[in-house]
Amino acid sequence: MEEKSFFTDDEERQVFTLYKELRKLSDSTLRDDDCLKIKQLLKDAVIEKTVKRDAFGQNPILLDMQTAVIVGREIGLMRASILSIMLHKIVKTGFISILKVKELFGEDVSSIIHGLIRISELYAKNPTIESENFRDLLLSFAEDMRVVLIMIADRVNLMRQIGKAENDEARREVSREAAYLYAPLAHKLGLYKLKSELEDLSLKYLEHDAYYHIKEKLNATKAVRDKYIADFIGPIEEKLKAAGLKFHMKGRTKSIHSIYQKMKKQKCNFEGVYDLFAIRVILDSEPAKEKPDCWMVYSIVTDMYQPNPKRLRDWLSVPKSNGYESLHITVLGPEKKWVEVQIRTERMDEIAEKGLAAHWRYKGGTESGLDQMLASIRQALENTEDNRQVMDQFKMELYEDEVFVFTPKGDLYKLAKGATVLDFAYHIHSRIGDRCIGAKINGKSVPIREKLSSGDQVEILTSNNQKPKQDWLNVVTTSRARAKIRQSLKEIIAKQSVYARETLERKFKNRKVEMEEAVMAKLIKRMGYKQVADFYNAVAEDTIDINDILDKYIELQKAERGELETAPARTAQGFELKDEDLKTHANSDVLVISENLKGVDFSLAKCCNPIYGDEIFGFVTVTGGFKIHKCDCPNASELNRRFGYRIVKAKWAGKGGSQYQSTLHIVGNDDIGIVNNITSIILKEPNCTLRTISIDSHDGMFGGTLTVMIDDNRKLENLIKKLKTVKGVLNITRN
Repeated sequence: MEEKSFFTDDEERQVFTLYKELRKLSDSTLRDDDCLKIKQLLKDAVIEKTVKRDAFGQNPILLDMQTAVIVGREIGLMRASILSIMLHKIVKTGFISILKVKELFGEDVSSIIHGLIRISELYAKNPTIESENFRDLLLSFAEDMRVVLIMIADRVNLMRQIGKAENDEARREVSREAAYLYAPLAHKLGLYKLKSELEDLSLKYLEHDAYYHIKEKLNATKAVRDKYIADFIGPIEEKLKAAGLKFHMKGRTKSIHSIYQKMKKQKCNFEGVYDLFAIRVILDSEPAKEKPDCWMVYSIVTDMYQPNPKRLRDWLSVPKSNGYESLHITVLGPEKKWVEVQIRTERMDEIAEKGLAAHWRYKGGTESGLDQMLASIRQALENTEDNRQVMDQFKMELYEDEVFVFTPKGDLYKLAKGATVLDFAYHIHSRIGDRCIGAKINGKSVPIREKLSSGDQVEILTSNNQKPKQDWLNVVTTSRARAKIRQSLKEIIAKQSVYARETLERKFKNRKVEMEEAVMAKLIKRMGYKQVADFYNAVAEDTIDINDILDKYIELQKAERGELETAPARTAQGFELKDEDLKTHANSDVLVISENLKGVDFSLAKCCNPIYGDEIFGFVTVTGGFKIHKCDCPNASELNRRFGYRIVKAKWAGKGGSQYQSTLHIVGNDDIGIVNNITSIILKEPNCTLRTISIDSHDGMFGGTLTVMIDDNRKLENLIKKLKTVKGVLNITRN
């Protein structure tokens, strides 16, 4: 009598229908007396009133049977999961112990029930699942991964049943949890059909007006959409049949939730969403011919309709970690509309609908296949770095040891995980790598050492003034890039050596000094260079002064010929420096520059802006005064060639004390706040004043000049080193 009153007539009819479907789904895995035992236990529980209706007035036994059907039909789990769903509520109420369940139905069933009860206990502590509790929730999953799948199925079923429930607040709470937790879980496990249903129902209950607005628009445009799909599919079907392929095609309208998200993201109305549907080509192919057949369809479709290379998604070659396999292309169909085409086989389509669990079915449904499937679920759930990312973001998941990036034209490249922008530049071509100054990743400027992530669109930025550097070997991670950098460095050193030798020979010729190979070789060794190439490389990089080399060469050459003049050494005793020693004129051996220098008309050359500490020389002007130049001044060679007789050696005296003007040229990536970072460093530098700054940006890069007042070249070098540490600064040169 109690049992009869617990079920309405309609519920009895539903229970009978569901029972037949469950037997059909799981009969091959059920034991002979499983159904009899379950029926008796539930009957006794109803009689003793340990089973009660939920907050929506729903019959719990009917709900569990509906959930069990979803688990069996939509996901593919069988006996242990179905029995656990039917028994977990009466175990939770204490009607039967979990040990008794283990005795009657086995350890597999009791293990799943234990996990389901732990979930319900977590709910009792905090009905709203928030991100800080998510880790605890995952720990409860770890006991048995089937618990996760049952939870998703149970929430789908509950969402289906509460549409007409009067308890609106409870419905909204259930819907928020479905959108925030269960839909992302279903997505991560590849249960795309259930995920879409959860999202649509959540939108229906939480954003009623938006949901029905989109639904009405879809209904109103259905006839036009169906005709367009038929026109699009028709020619493709003919070509595929002519190619001898077995297939079926269908047009799939995007979910209401997906359309709603596009409208919000693109800030447009319904008519502004162009990709309302996708065409799916599902092939009936043998396992060995699956990929070739899919690519054949790709070739046929792209021959007929122009493809968009930026929208190619190849999950055939590299399936997602949740098992998803498919080939997605977007082509320009009739009326110049973009249409997404998904190409897959029957096996791939079932996995796309049922996720990781479908792999078990294709492995024959064995215990080992089940264990492997559950391990895959565990890995998918645990492979997260940030809990909130799991909830809010769905990114392309590819093999862990590789990254796949696109060029702006849509070309796909595969690199090792950890590859940087510079690795990618050399992967494309050596010349691009040698001139690389950074990149734009998804439209944002980044430096050469930025690491790449799968799905990035990467545009390499180059400059003709850029050259490979030794420290680039520490930036790249691939052996291919490292080998190309070493080769380029060798070529640069070889060119520098030739250039440096030619420069040195010209200097010798100007001084009318004959260069003898034997004397030069001895001088190179005496200066501490083991390799001749290292010496000429130092000359090319201006780390040693050519005039100093020449002086040492002449001295060594005279010593070799026995021509050195010997004179008694002068002692320091009795030596007295007089003020007159600082005064000099055009034919003096050395012009000593001091801030207190009087009686001599001199000025600092604007072409090179020498400052205290620089190696300098004096040039006698037509007025009889002196113009002070840096030894490496761009005009030095020409002045020496044309007016060698007016060149005077010069040096600084004392410890400085004055401030000198110096101009710096700076190049880098145009990042937000980079100018502020540069100026703040200069302003913090003691005894340094920023006089002028001029910055110009173009295509993500900036270049400009800074004029500073500073004490000496040592402080200037320290300032340059600090400025080079600013993120985005690529190069700084002094005028």
